[in-house]
Amino acid sequence: MSGLHQITRVLDFSLGRARSQEKPNHGGFQHFRHFFRSFFLGVLLAAPAHSAELPSPLTDDDFIAFDRKQAALGQLLFYDRILSGNRNIACSTCHHPVLGTGDGLSLGIGEGGEGLGPNRTALVDDNRIKKRIPRNAPGLWNLGTKELHTLFHDGRLSISDDYENGFNSPAEEWLPEGLNSLLAAQAIFPLVAQFEMAGNPKENEIAGAVHNRIDASWPILAKRVRVIPEYGKMFVDAFDHIDEPGQVSIAEVGNALAAFQAIEWTSFDSPFDQYLSGRKAALTDAQERGMGLFYGKGNCSSCHSGKLMSDQEFHAIGLPPFGPGRTRRFDPMVRDVGRMGESDRLEDAYRFRTPMLRNVELTSPYGHNGAYPTLEGIVRHHLDPDGMLAKWQPKRLHFPTHRGWNQSISWSIRICVKWPGRPGFGMSSGFHFPIRKFTDLVAFLKALTGTTSVSSPSFGIPDRVPSGLPVDRP
Repeated sequence: MSGLHQITRVLDFSLGRARSQEKPNHGGFQHFRHFFRSFFLGVLLAAPAHSAELPSPLTDDDFIAFDRKQAALGQLLFYDRILSGNRNIACSTCHHPVLGTGDGLSLGIGEGGEGLGPNRTALVDDNRIKKRIPRNAPGLWNLGTKELHTLFHDGRLSISDDYENGFNSPAEEWLPEGLNSLLAAQAIFPLVAQFEMAGNPKENEIAGAVHNRIDASWPILAKRVRVIPEYGKMFVDAFDHIDEPGQVSIAEVGNALAAFQAIEWTSFDSPFDQYLSGRKAALTDAQERGMGLFYGKGNCSSCHSGKLMSDQEFHAIGLPPFGPGRTRRFDPMVRDVGRMGESDRLEDAYRFRTPMLRNVELTSPYGHNGAYPTLEGIVRHHLDPDGMLAKWQPKRLHFPTHRGWNQSISWSIRICVKWPGRPGFGMSSGFHFPIRKFTDLVAFLKALTGTTSVSSPSFGIPDRVPSGLPVDRP
């Protein structure tokens, strides 16, 4: 017997006893009984059923307090191509606000490409780039929270004292001193990544230094910036311990970039956030029903948990394989093993970090490799990974090609790896949604989109940058 059926039986029994004790010829009891039963069940059915508790609302206290002068400096650095090896790409190229702080591509076209977003080209003939970026560019929302302890799809950067510098990172013990946050540490790694911003060996002094040792390039980048008079003055004004531009190191560059990103893309004013803060009318009926599924039978909150809507752990959900892969040293197969590439533990194979979900509507495509261009697609995949993988087609990708460029590399993983046998394959909620409930769940995900935080950022896109190089614009 269902729980609802049991409740109606109890109601009928209680009302029946009341009827047996009433005085004869007391009119209107049947009408009262019908009204009370209907009213009670209406309230019961209208209330969303949450098998998991809703999180506490995010507040300003959940975020690191960054300095606004440093953020104003970081804004210019974020949009300035001076930080790339060949001076041809900025942080904003792959994380642009008009594209939800991503690039709108399944797999990005980094150093050497031209253009912005889905219109970015890989060039042609002798000028074409050699390799796509192997993973999707993640959004930058709420990366300044105190609770955040792990970054990158595979978690290769985390707060840790393994190397006695506060972080476990690809630079290990060579990570520069003075970085004031996880976000600041993250900010300096794309600058020295070959296919992201550094370029190829022999092309420039940055790429050449990285080829020697990862920390050899950061002092060169810091000098590039501080010798520009406008930047030099801003560093002195923004940092109390900097008395003259010659003292500026990559740590100040990273700290300024972190301050800008944290302040610019803090977002907790979505309809869902308003609901958590007590404004129950902030959600539509469909969004509230979707919230009930998210925190109930859909089991979404088992991974997308807490204030950040992420457990910051790693899970394998069986996304379709494609792209150049992120091959490990000594690995004979072209593949992306996810967390195992960092941990070297077999049980971590093909697991990727649970993304946070604020503004998820804005950050397509979805998945560590951007396999699905829509929220509907990635949600369906979570519900039925085996079925969705079987019918997935490359035409779903936001994956521009130019004159047949890079086709063999783009599909090398798909050719080389027997993916269905991998650990963790086949994860799903175990709950099959009818169409209406599926639509409600997607509606709830769209209720995570910020309002003023999205439409009116603190800084915006600068008109110019001190280097004089072009600024990325749509």
